[in-house]
Amino acid sequence: MIEPIRLAFDVDCPVEHAFDVWTARIAQWWPTDHTVSAEDGLTVVLEGRPGGRIFERRTSGTEHDWGEVTIWEPPTRLGYTWHLNRDRSDATRVEIRFVARGQTSTRVEIEHRDWERLGSDGEHWRQRNQGGWATLLPHYVAAAAVKPPEDPSFQA
Repeated sequence: MIEPIRLAFDVDCPVEHAFDVWTARIAQWWPTDHTVSAEDGLTVVLEGRPGGRIFERRTSGTEHDWGEVTIWEPPTRLGYTWHLNRDRSDATRVEIRFVARGQTSTRVEIEHRDWERLGSDGEHWRQRNQGGWATLLPHYVAAAAVKPPEDPSFQA
């Protein structure tokens, strides 16, 4: 068995906002260098429901599937298959828990697993994704800290 990637960190926002930023607002913070096409102007979409797709849509309308939502429990739990730049049959699994720590802080716990599905490439892809998470998550943390204009009770 290849050890899962496990990450945990806090964001300075309510749990509902942390979940919403990861899901409904993903296009606002996901960097283009973490996509298939790396094209300026593309849109990242996470369809918020079990069976929902995670994909990028290029300005030409071409879509690249990345995964599928498997767990949808707002605002505390999200799970999906993940096959960015790989065949769907090679999908790994990501599970994210959003744990409220009072009114203004949320603990985000991520487990990315099932690397053995990739056979002899599993360890290589695990290491590659470890680096990807390290450069992706600062974008999310910064976006989560931004007060949504429609929520006057939010305190960052």
